[in-house]
Amino acid sequence: MGWGISEEEFDRIFALPPLTDEDRQRGYTEEALFYGFGDNGQGHADPVLSGKRAWEYALKIRKRKTWQCEYIHFDDPAFIRLRPGAPPRPKGFYTAKIQTGQRFINLIVSQARKLLKGGTGCGPEGLQFLIITHTHFQTLMNEREHPFMAFADYDVAPYGCYDFFDAVQMFVSDGILGLGIGNIDRNYPFFGIPSIKW
Repeated sequence: MGWGISEEEFDRIFALPPLTDEDRQRGYTEEALFYGFGDNGQGHADPVLSGKRAWEYALKIRKRKTWQCEYIHFDDPAFIRLRPGAPPRPKGFYTAKIQTGQRFINLIVSQARKLLKGGTGCGPEGLQFLIITHTHFQTLMNEREHPFMAFADYDVAPYGCYDFFDAVQMFVSDGILGLGIGNIDRNYPFFGIPSIKW
């Protein structure tokens, strides 16, 4: 992918931990490998850059047509950030268990954020999951066999004035991979809210 990840980092990748019975009871159905790019200035990855890299890859490979909401500006912190209270993302490779959204399908993002005990919502992990590691979910979404996804750990300010009241959403409809936004206090039919635990 030309991301400049060193061979040494690839050599340090370890096997994904198996899902436990407790994980399954909590709705975790998948395990995935993620990568934290950049630095947030406090020794952790830059979560916006980590999501941006995945989206740029989707634009580059164009296996599907893509659409991006005009209010998502990955290069401007006045428009997008990791939500306050979300855990910082590790640098480099990390693994996580993921609940892909069915558990929180009837909730709004602000409600789901209050229920994320022992885990957190998706931020860059959601984009990397759908675009890099588990691309078959795009087909499932397009065929309406899996809900679309709202990423609870990404805040979006649609007007770029640090007025953060939206969350990032991803969907596939009519073969188009979409990157959009939705108000955290509004219910969107057929959108689930995935969560992760690492």
